[in-house]
Amino acid sequence: MDKLIIQSAEILFADSAYYRKEADVVIEGGIITFVGDPGSVSNVSDAKVLAGAGRCLAPGFVDLNANFGEPGLETKEDFASGCATAAAGGFTGVALQPNTQPPLHTRSEISFVKNSTRENLVSVYPIGTITKNREGNELAELYDMTLAGAIAFSDGDRSLQHAGLMGRALLYSKGFGGKIFAFAENKAIAGSAKMNEGNMSTYLGMKGNPNMAEELMVSQYLFLARYNEAPLHLSTISTAGSVNLVRAAKQEGLQVTCDVAAHHLLFTDENLSTFDSNFKVKPPLRSTTDREALLEGLADGTIDAIVSQHSPHEIEFKNVEFEIASYGIAGLQTVLPVLIRAGLSLEMIVEKLSTGPRSILGLEPNHLAEGKMADLVLINPDELWIFDKSSNRSKANNNPLFNTELKGKVNFIANRQQTIIF
Repeated sequence: MDKLIIQSAEILFADSAYYRKEADVVIEGGIITFVGDPGSVSNVSDAKVLAGAGRCLAPGFVDLNANFGEPGLETKEDFASGCATAAAGGFTGVALQPNTQPPLHTRSEISFVKNSTRENLVSVYPIGTITKNREGNELAELYDMTLAGAIAFSDGDRSLQHAGLMGRALLYSKGFGGKIFAFAENKAIAGSAKMNEGNMSTYLGMKGNPNMAEELMVSQYLFLARYNEAPLHLSTISTAGSVNLVRAAKQEGLQVTCDVAAHHLLFTDENLSTFDSNFKVKPPLRSTTDREALLEGLADGTIDAIVSQHSPHEIEFKNVEFEIASYGIAGLQTVLPVLIRAGLSLEMIVEKLSTGPRSILGLEPNHLAEGKMADLVLINPDELWIFDKSSNRSKANNNPLFNTELKGKVNFIANRQQTIIF
């Protein structure tokens, strides 16, 4: 049925006259044709009706940091399963990391991603590499990838150690309006450590990755951004020191933005006491003090966005000894319940999952207005559901919340003149 009516949903579009009020919304052919008071839509016989009572209608979420396997690693996640997972998590847009085989380091790979996903309900925005093969030695063809559709540039989960090369990347991309997404880790300091350095690493007898490994690189990147007067986005910061550095840089007027992974807002290194490899992530889960600083950074606007850092893996890469397990959580579908459990308000969730990411990527703001294409998500913040094999849309299940009851469910999304009801 082409016509859909959402009745009496609480509106979380901040620029809407109905913000934090209930409204009826009519969508026809993917276009918003009516927004009005509850009960104002009388003719419902020719439409699919969704009850909005107790539910919230918000702009579609956009993820700045997701890993799919395609091309080359489709057994982890392909475009179809990745987009299905994103949709079930409320995401209508996903910025795709270049951690593939081959990496997204030429216009050919960027074009492949764009062409393969152009008909999908979820908009996929490929991120090209900063350096060829993500090796950190030579700049990739950034401008060519931009022409092919690259939304930004990153070496994924590899931190660019060469300061001169990073400086040139910032300066070059600035010339054509590109943006560098930088992951911060000083390899010489981090070494081969698999978890955060602190009381828990001492207790478990494991080598720790200190906060300094991230903060040294954050500081270096900020110096380079200042010198080149270039925009910079810092991906998945995880320490209190990093929050303070970004806060000071923003107060100084630097063009810097940053994001945090959802799991860093809920879990800490204390969750590693059982050596569950599903908690092994990069950067590592930090201390309670760091977690509290990240939440404070979100509240005062220092941190602009929250990401899933979706990193799906086959069972043989996770169901092994902690030391050799791969990094990452397949978290696209559980971002909303994670943030609700972490204590974030719905207003902040929408700001950090939609408004902030759209601004960082330079996407058009999302409006709830008649004549606009519907790009939205209907969520029930109180609905309980089981995240298990039957509800999981990903090929992977490397998530510490798998087989548990979660609070907060996506009921419906619309984008690209397509809709899905869950």
